[in-house]
Amino acid sequence: MTQSLPAFWAVIPAAGVGARMAADRPKQYLQLGGRTILEHSLDCFLDHPCLKGVVVSLAADDPYWPGLGCAADPRIRRAAGGRERADSVLNALLLLHAQGADDADWVLVHDAARPNLARTDLDRLLAELADDPVGGLLAVPARDTLKRADAQGRVAATIDRSTVWQAYTPQMFRLGALHRALADSLVADVAITDEASAIEWSGQAPKLIEGRSDNIKVTRPEDLEWLRQRRAMRG
Repeated sequence: MTQSLPAFWAVIPAAGVGARMAADRPKQYLQLGGRTILEHSLDCFLDHPCLKGVVVSLAADDPYWPGLGCAADPRIRRAAGGRERADSVLNALLLLHAQGADDADWVLVHDAARPNLARTDLDRLLAELADDPVGGLLAVPARDTLKRADAQGRVAATIDRSTVWQAYTPQMFRLGALHRALADSLVADVAITDEASAIEWSGQAPKLIEGRSDNIKVTRPEDLEWLRQRRAMRG
């Protein structure tokens, strides 16, 4: 299957501090099974034969990255992290351009604290978007009843969950299109929460690719504990 999949670059924005974890270090450097969350998040890409290279966007004063074994991997480049996620991703794309990457190249942006990406999901994303004119993202259909709240914290409406998806990563777009969308949205001071929202703002409609619901992002302590328990059950 991999021979029919497109080559791609991976971008990992990893400059955040993860304040909601209330830990002594950024959440991407917390331990999971004897290795950091960030190392696990990189694994699925570094093990893929279609990978062209990885750019990790890091804070300038990050003291943890140099101590990781993968920091010496020649396929990984380091870019400057920005104030917001969009800034970090844009810096990574600028680095790819400087190194000769083409506007038509596929770029997959993945959360640094999303360590449970399955190879089957990655291959599905690559296969289904290989010839797509826009690109898209892994996502999961909403399962629970959804409520819209008013300013007083009371239910204002029940949302039709059949039209609602949770956005996951990786998110896969052409380098040139993503670069332009992010740069233009930042100039316009538009709130960009993920790469798909920048592409949407530019007038395009990313494709939703259904992925596994266990591809969770570690945001709170209970997320990390769930992953630890899951790995312990696997033996």
